[in-house]
Amino acid sequence: MDPLSQIVGLLQPKADLSKLIVAGGAWHVHRTDKGRPFYCAILEGRCRLDLAGQAALMLEAGDFVLVPAAYDFVMSSLESCVEGETARAETSPGVFRLGPEGVQPDMRMLVGHCTFASDDADLLVSLLPQLVHVRGEQRLSTLVAFVNDEMRSERPGREAVLTRLLEVLLIEALRSALGPAAPSGLLRGLCDDRLAIALRCIHDRPAEAWTVDRLAREAALSRTTFFERFRSEVGVAPMEYVVGWRMTLAKDLLRRDKITVAEAAQRVGYGSASAFSTAFARRVGIPPALYARAG
Repeated sequence: MDPLSQIVGLLQPKADLSKLIVAGGAWHVHRTDKGRPFYCAILEGRCRLDLAGQAALMLEAGDFVLVPAAYDFVMSSLESCVEGETARAETSPGVFRLGPEGVQPDMRMLVGHCTFASDDADLLVSLLPQLVHVRGEQRLSTLVAFVNDEMRSERPGREAVLTRLLEVLLIEALRSALGPAAPSGLLRGLCDDRLAIALRCIHDRPAEAWTVDRLAREAALSRTTFFERFRSEVGVAPMEYVVGWRMTLAKDLLRRDKITVAEAAQRVGYGSASAFSTAFARRVGIPPALYARAG
């Protein structure tokens, strides 16, 4: 499995909320969330998104936005905005109307929130962009529509289908953001042909005795060039990334796969359970055996 797919899988996305918004006239919605992932697909019309710490975005039909950890943002009409929060009216199950009564709607968007069940969500999200904005990718709008439809249904297997749809949606959105303009993080590293080789090695073979020298050889770069390039593009030093990835995998193995501490140590590249326990406790704050029991 490639690094991006692994990280999205480990995040364990779960559907939380999905709705269709129709709006007309002047409207303004301010949201403060506790780091929940937020996404939306503009189906018709235009609107504005103001996300704390980012330049304002003018969104139009065909646009998709993903915020892996939303804390403070505003969505509003392009015309002069009203003061304060705009009242919402639920016109039918899962469909909400924004704007003054009697004004013809000129904007439709699908909006969703999900949650990441992983204990390491903060670490994994830190490797992703703060904001993903994709223009003209119909596949993303279609996937959001599928999520919205499944949220409204009571069909057998609903939770499993929603989980898979969200994983596909997140992967599709994130790989659409691949490019040299991506901020430091995993996506930026995967855009670099040399660093991508090293990242895949780390993810494919976490039990290998990786060192900076070995990873540099895999990437066909000098040690110094590799180290500086990795830290610049991915945002952390190579061995810090290796240790972080090993501990993320170990936590998942201990909690979800219910394996022993000794087995986990072997699977993530430690020669003994004691060495692994020491490294795990230093990184996580509690011994691995206690962490496994707490799950």
